[in-house]
Amino acid sequence: MRLTLLGVGAMSSPRYRPAGLLLSAHGWRVMFDGGMGAEPDRHIDAWLVTDARAELIREIRRLARTRGTAAAVAGFVRGTLRVEPQPVVHTAHPTYGYLIDDGRGRAVWAPEFWEFPAWAQGADLMFADAAGWNRPIRFAGNAGGHACVADTARAAREHGVRRLVFAHIGRPSIHAIDLGVDPPFGEWGVEGRRYQLR
Repeated sequence: MRLTLLGVGAMSSPRYRPAGLLLSAHGWRVMFDGGMGAEPDRHIDAWLVTDARAELIREIRRLARTRGTAAAVAGFVRGTLRVEPQPVVHTAHPTYGYLIDDGRGRAVWAPEFWEFPAWAQGADLMFADAAGWNRPIRFAGNAGGHACVADTARAAREHGVRRLVFAHIGRPSIHAIDLGVDPPFGEWGVEGRRYQLR
């Protein structure tokens, strides 16, 4: 299973393309989130989103149509490859992350959450929210928000995540990167980088 980060930015990032992941496994190609500049270069079999009401959803739906598919919160099962949406606490309406399992390894795509998702327990590889750096970002009206890198790093260790990659990098985390500060556990996602699960 190969996973390629096409973008790692949070909404309106001054530096990065929208957070997006391309999965290639057993001849299948599945896109997660993304947007303009962070889209697959050729045919895909499915385009899955974490938030059907996301700010970029119109753009994502248009991009998906040009590749012969529809963007949706959905599962994808082909042979030993299983991709299943899992709920995350993030905002006032339903939002999701994805558990990806190909029978040999488990990955998690959860670029936005307020509370660390317990279903990520024991993942071999997790792509996680990095909108906040050392304190969470709360939405107005206590309608959820974004976890911070410091809390997510601690929770990922406690949940036995083997490799943690921060995606959806927001301004506070960009500032930390510019200062040369690394997460206490995990690593910054890099656009275009391929991650392999054996």
